[in-house]
Amino acid sequence: MNKDQVDHDRLFKQLLETFFAEFMELFFPEAAQATDLEYVKFLQQELFTDITAGEKHRADIIVETRLKDEPGLILVHVEPQSYIQKEFNERMFIYFSRLYEKYRRKILPVAVFTYDHIRNEPDSFEIGFSFLDVLRFHFYKLELKKLHWRDYIRSDNPVAAALLSKMGFRPEERVQVKLEFMRMLARMKLDPARTELIGGFFETYLKLNRQEEEEFYRELGKIDKKEVELIMQITTSWHEKGRMEGRLEGRLEGRLEGRLEGEARGKVEKAQEIICEYLKVRFGLDTSGIREKVRQLTDQEVLDRLLKELFAANSAEEAREVLRSAAGEALQ
Repeated sequence: MNKDQVDHDRLFKQLLETFFAEFMELFFPEAAQATDLEYVKFLQQELFTDITAGEKHRADIIVETRLKDEPGLILVHVEPQSYIQKEFNERMFIYFSRLYEKYRRKILPVAVFTYDHIRNEPDSFEIGFSFLDVLRFHFYKLELKKLHWRDYIRSDNPVAAALLSKMGFRPEERVQVKLEFMRMLARMKLDPARTELIGGFFETYLKLNRQEEEEFYRELGKIDKKEVELIMQITTSWHEKGRMEGRLEGRLEGRLEGRLEGEARGKVEKAQEIICEYLKVRFGLDTSGIREKVRQLTDQEVLDRLLKELFAANSAEEAREVLRSAAGEALQ
């Protein structure tokens, strides 16, 4: 298993374990209604060895819960985008049968396909003869790329927001997907930790390039100003997923100090860019001259305070005065 795949597994596992009830309610409402989602316990992952293939496969998420007042399990297997295998339906049955052998409970099997291209995966596995049906095994199937992202933007479900980045959209819709994702985050008003989790997940799979970022800020200028302010506040408070791994790698390799300095510098530059874009979007200011003044501000606390004061400004002149004051303070 390569590093990218491990990160992929971790991201999905973290998302689904944090928002398991929301995941079931969004995609499998009938099962959710029959399940006591107040009682959810995540069991240790099961590692199964496929002797014939000589490979090991891990069932991603095993949830102990109650199905109509009787003990049961929900098996959620996430098939990674870079790990396409034939006979997945047979492998899903093997996962199921070995779990049943161990727990002897009702098990609801769920398969989540995260491929970047649409594939028509089966949702059953059958064994039989012309004279006898021996086995018919069915499981819930969720192929994310077959879902249209616009069908979910009115939802207040955090799983829907995160998975917009894995749903079906055209390349020219990338900016609009990011915009609607940020509007969903602003509307849901989650706590910072959950906002960061969802934001990090989304940006892992849909990260805009420089040109798209500029288009994104232009699109921001077309929506309600109060909504823009909420989005800009979120933008300054969450960090891309992967930085924690980077800090850990730096610590293990003895490069933590240099890495932290680089991250701090990147954070300052990001704050400077956000301030300039906010002035342009919120007040329509020409930031060509302002940008140089903002770049002189290199103290993170000053930048954070400046952004908060800009959020409170009601006119372009007030915004200019706030900027002049911050610049003067930095030169003292």
